[in-house]
Amino acid sequence: MGRHTQDPKTIFSEVTADYQALFGEDLVGIILYGSAAGKDFQPGSSDINFMVVLTENGIEHIDRSFGAVAKWRKRGVALPLFLTEAYVKSSIDVFPIEYLGFQRNHVQVFGKEILDDLEFRPAFLRLQCEREIKGKLLLLREAFMESNGKGKALKVVIQEALPALIAIFEGLLHLKGIALRGTKREIIRAAAGAFAIEAGVFEGILDIREGRSALRDKGVVALFKGCLKEMQRLSSIIDSFS
Repeated sequence: MGRHTQDPKTIFSEVTADYQALFGEDLVGIILYGSAAGKDFQPGSSDINFMVVLTENGIEHIDRSFGAVAKWRKRGVALPLFLTEAYVKSSIDVFPIEYLGFQRNHVQVFGKEILDDLEFRPAFLRLQCEREIKGKLLLLREAFMESNGKGKALKVVIQEALPALIAIFEGLLHLKGIALRGTKREIIRAAAGAFAIEAGVFEGILDIREGRSALRDKGVVALFKGCLKEMQRLSSIIDSFS
């Protein structure tokens, strides 16, 4: 197993050189996104995610990068997103939450900046927020029943659900005209202030994800039920959006 990267910035030049060697002029840009691009990065546990933007010709030959992908995965870098600029521009109506997240939390490593100028139509963003909230609520209820009330199982479920919940909060804040490029905890608190939901529930989930929680089974069950209650509240809130 190779050494894992502790600071994403230290590998920018090497990553760029590898993909330039593979794709040449077909390499449009490389973007770091996700927690590694912000204040929430935790070396050794946070994913390091790159977006590799290629021309239409380049995307037809992504098999050139098999070796580079394998090399970097040994050093703790996640499988990159390979896409084209045209694909991004044609996808923001379908995946506005995801691309809003990319836009708010990225570092341009190389080449053309394609995210900063993206504009999101409120109707599309609202629709995806509603779909994600109501879909996540059903999945969490199902997981709650399948757990038979066992805190260990529920702890896994809620900490894995947190990134999607944070993304939903970002989408809702954008709809309310609140621009925020903050930590996960700051986003939770901003959403709580804007929509009258209980910040403590989601901060409690974040504490579990970050290894700061000492909750036992009963506490985890109570936290999970609190999450269900707040997601139901959000489901009603999104219905009121015009």
